[in-house]
Amino acid sequence: MDITPFRIEIPQSDLEDLRQRLSATRFPERETVVDSAQGPQLERVRKLVEYWRTQYDWRRLETRLNSYPQFTTEIDGVEIHFLHIRSKHENATPMVMTHGWPGSIVEFLDVIDPLVNPTKHGGHAEEAFHLVLPSIPGFGFSGKPTEKGWNRTRIGRAWDLLMKRLGYFEYVAQGGDWGSVITTEMGRLKLEGLRAIHVNLPFVAPVPFPENPTDEEKVAIAQCILFAEDGSFYHHLQTTRPQTIGYSLADSPAGQAAWIYEKLAAWSDSNGVAENVFSYDQMLDNIMFYWLTNTGASSARIYAEHPGLTFAAVPVDIPVAVSVFPGEIYTPPKEWAERAFSNMFYWNRAAKGGHFAAFEQPQVFAAEIRTAFAKFRSAQDVTAAAD
Repeated sequence: MDITPFRIEIPQSDLEDLRQRLSATRFPERETVVDSAQGPQLERVRKLVEYWRTQYDWRRLETRLNSYPQFTTEIDGVEIHFLHIRSKHENATPMVMTHGWPGSIVEFLDVIDPLVNPTKHGGHAEEAFHLVLPSIPGFGFSGKPTEKGWNRTRIGRAWDLLMKRLGYFEYVAQGGDWGSVITTEMGRLKLEGLRAIHVNLPFVAPVPFPENPTDEEKVAIAQCILFAEDGSFYHHLQTTRPQTIGYSLADSPAGQAAWIYEKLAAWSDSNGVAENVFSYDQMLDNIMFYWLTNTGASSARIYAEHPGLTFAAVPVDIPVAVSVFPGEIYTPPKEWAERAFSNMFYWNRAAKGGHFAAFEQPQVFAAEIRTAFAKFRSAQDVTAAAD
């Protein structure tokens, strides 16, 4: 199948339309609480929107993205957009990395060079990767499915086909959020040629929870309950009514921004203030991937493809590495992961970072990936020598 070079070239008319919509934004009144309990606070969203309208430069990001090799290829009737960056280092490991919602490939931009050129970032040549960064169907510049069925299994098999289409018959996979869902599924399927996976949101919660939990388990259980009772209503809405929220997200850039800004604040290691870890440019780079491609509804439909999804354990028998970041939605104990992943070769709790680990702490994240797979390669070398 054809792999076609791709460049992002947004018409100036689209940017002018955006500016007009931002200028005409009708904001709601101020919240009646002193915190973000009712959602993102008016003044924070207003400042973000004003920066978007008056100072943000999309062409800066467009130029940066176009500096990387980009391609599209059709898989199972949907065009898949992806970045493909090869390392100069001999024997680099091919790796497919998958973003989540409300993320995009923008999350990975600052970890590309540390992973592709590790010797320039305190690493070793043998820790290098060839990177493949696809956008999930319905996200970014990938095509939008026109039928149901694009669930984690179908996407996982599509990524496997993509890697083999690129000539990578042995590779590893990495992901967080929906990227973790998809990557974990790829591991569960034991796809031929998939050597190992790394996730930074492990789906390992036991069902039911332990009757006599340890102190560490109590923390994780409380986090899961809090998410279910207070943090997951967006999940229910996008699972049951993605089309309904899609009308607002397609029509209002301020609405799209607030919808994403809330999660950047709530799920990052930022004490609930997104600006503590993200610049306005970073946040808007990611938001623009939804606005310019009009993917508010199509990205929400991935939830509708997975009704009933929880943090419940998914057994995986191929080699698995796990990095847990302190600001993550939930921080499970190692014992939970050991029960779910029979061949877990790496586990670590990072010092800082949250749900958007690569976006928040690119140096920490890249070091986790390099360290994890270096341990995997070392173990493989030992096995090969023994044989």
